[in-house]
Amino acid sequence: MTRIQRFAWPLGALLVSGLASTPVAAQEPSLTWSHQDSRLEWVPCPDFMPKGCAIAVLHGDPAKPNVDIFFKVPPGSTIAPHTHTSAERMVLVSGELQVTYEGQEKAVLKPGTYAFGPPGRPHSAQCAKGDPCVLFIAFESPLDAMPVAAVLK
Repeated sequence: MTRIQRFAWPLGALLVSGLASTPVAAQEPSLTWSHQDSRLEWVPCPDFMPKGCAIAVLHGDPAKPNVDIFFKVPPGSTIAPHTHTSAERMVLVSGELQVTYEGQEKAVLKPGTYAFGPPGRPHSAQCAKGDPCVLFIAFESPLDAMPVAAVLK
C-alpha cells in the first residue's frame, strides 16, 4: 500500500460523512501569483542575505503562522548559513539552486523541485549563474531567518 493509498480512504470517509464542512477560511478569495507579477511588493531580505535578495508575501501575515512567500536572489548569489524557527516547504520556481543542510549532501534544485527544510536545521545555498533563483516557501510559523556563525560545508 502506498502512502497515498493509506490516506485515500480516511479522506473519502471524512468527505462522505459530512464532517468536512466548509471552514470559515474558505470564504477568503482565492488568489494566483506568478513570480513575474508586477503587482508583487518585493521587500529587501535581512542584511546578512546577499545584495539584491527580496521577499514578496503571497498569502498570510509574516508575523503570524502559515505565511507563503516568494524568496528571490540574483544569479551567482551565495546565501549565508542561516536557520528558521519554522519548517519550510519549498518549490523552486526559477533558476538553479544548490542547497546544503547541515549534516546532509548538497541538493540541486531545478524549477519544479520540491524541498522540505526542518525547523532549526542550519542551511546555506548558492544560486547558479544565469537566471535569478526564486523559491516559493510556505512557513508554518511566523517568518524569520537567523544567521548561523559556522560556515556549512
